[in-house]
Parts: sequence; structure tokens; C-alpha cells
Amino acid sequence: MHSQDLAGALKAAEAVLARAGVPSPRVDAELLAAYLLGESVGRVRAMALAGSPVPAALEPFEQLVAERARRVPLQHITGRAQFRHLELKVGPGVFVPRPETETVVQHAIDHARGLSAPKMADLGTGSGAIAGALATEVPGSQVYAVELSELAHAWAERNLVPLGVELILGDLRTALAGQEGTFDVVVSNPPYIPAGAVPRDPEVAEHDPAMALYGGGADGMELPAAAAAAAARLLKPGGYFIMEHAEVQAGAVARMLEASGQWHRVATVLDLTGRERATSALRR
Repeated sequence: MHSQDLAGALKAAEAVLARAGVPSPRVDAELLAAYLLGESVGRVRAMALAGSPVPAALEPFEQLVAERARRVPLQHITGRAQFRHLELKVGPGVFVPRPETETVVQHAIDHARGLSAPKMADLGTGSGAIAGALATEVPGSQVYAVELSELAHAWAERNLVPLGVELILGDLRTALAGQEGTFDVVVSNPPYIPAGAVPRDPEVAEHDPAMALYGGGADGMELPAAAAAAAARLLKPGGYFIMEHAEVQAGAVARMLEASGQWHRVATVLDLTGRERATSALRR
């Protein structure tokens, strides 16, 4: 650590990350410092402004910055990811939750809050982000989460068992057999990337598991179609389904749901930037 003070160390780290093409170099530098210091980002900023010297706890800082510069996801370095009000444990072998999924969850929560003791399922839970948010933000709910990957399931177990979520290792196509027609809400963020589309960011392309990304088939629609079929099987009449997908799949998902004859009030849901990133429907 060559810089004289914390502000200098952050500035140097920001420059290294910017050269590596990291999208938010300043914030990532602050987050890495906050992680090592066990402080909030706000506190780190305040310390830098106050001309604080570099604390001893920042000894590994340059090493972590170099790792982030190689485009290792920030969440893999710190071992945690923020999602709504949750701090999730994440690492290699599990999909890192994204901010746009928070919007999808909000729609499910808004629907569930009008129900007494809603029974809900998250199909393809990954780290457990969606199921964890439902369990903590909808009081009195009963939440089930399904995950096929053993690695992802192990991360989900750490995140969901303390929250009382019922976690199942299994295929979303066949999961929760015997509970047909008993769910009020089903949410899914299934793998949906088309076969030929390689994710732009190295963090995603090289570190998120392929099993969590590619939806199957040239159009990536195999798993979204399977998730919709599972939701139709599990939901009671009038039950609510919402699924995340790629922007280019919005039309295909809406047509698929309408053509099945099992859904009504099919609606495209926009993310915070106005992109068509999810579709909701009610079970007939």
C-alpha cells in the first residue's frame, strides 16, 4: 500500500479498475475497502474526506483490487451480494443476483400482501434471492424454493434455511409434485439466454455458471416454457405468476402464455429502465 492516505489509496484503486474496464470503478474500490474495514461505504467515504491514514486492515486491498481488475465479480471476492433487504452469501457455482430481479420480486410481493398466509414458490432459486425476499417481506407466508444445481443449492441452503424457507433440490419441471393447485404465487427467474448469445460482461460470461444462464434451444425459451408449465400446474385458480426473461423474449413469452389457454391478464412488466424484462399472468 504505497498511498499516504485512504483517499489516495481509493483514487489509485479507482484508476486500476477503470483501466480494466470495470463499469463502476470508484464504487467498487469503496466497496472493497468497506469489506476489508468492516464498515459501510458511507463511513469509508467520510474517512477518506477526513484525510484518514490507510488503516492496517487495508493491507490486502491492492491484491483484491487486482483480482477485481481481472473481472472476478465483486460478490465472489467479498462472498456476499446485496438483494433488496438481504445480504446473501454467494461464490463460484451460483448466479449472482441482479438489481432488475428486485423489480420482479416487488410485483410478487405487492400481489401477495393482499392475501392471508400466502403459499409461494420460487422456481430455480439460485442463491435464494427471490425466495428470501418473499419470506422476509411477506409476513405469515409459506415459501418453497427449488434448485437443480447442487452447487447453487448449497449456497441457497446457507441463505434460506435461517429464513424458514422450504428448499428442494430438484428439477423445476417436476418439483413440488403432490402440491398441484395449492400455490398463490409462483415466481421464476429461469435461465433464458439464447444459445448463441454470449453475455457481454466477463463477470457473467466467465463466472456465472452456464447452467444458470442458457435457457435451452436457439431462442433460450426451453426453460422459461418449462417454468411457465410448472407454474400452471402449481397455482390455484386466480394464482399469480411472474417470470423474468430477456427483453427480446417479451413477445414470445406473452404469446406462449396466451396460447396455452391456462392464463389470463397476461402483462409485460418493465424494469426500472423501462425495458420489457418480465411477464405476469393469473391462472384461469
